[in-house]
Amino acid sequence: MATIKVKQVRSRIHAPRTQKATLDTLGLRKMNQVVEIEDTPSNRGLIKAVFHLVKVID
Repeated sequence: MATIKVKQVRSRIHAPRTQKATLDTLGLRKMNQVVEIEDTPSNRGLIKAVFHLVKVID
């Protein structure tokens, strides 16, 4: 299956608890960290929930 790379570009310090949990689910724990995840509808939904904190890399 296809994969996408996601990079955390903003801090999680002032984010609500649910958004911090979403970042943890995506595997993002530090600023500028890049993870490669499967391109599934559920993962796309997680990215959409924290779109202001992350960036999808080509």
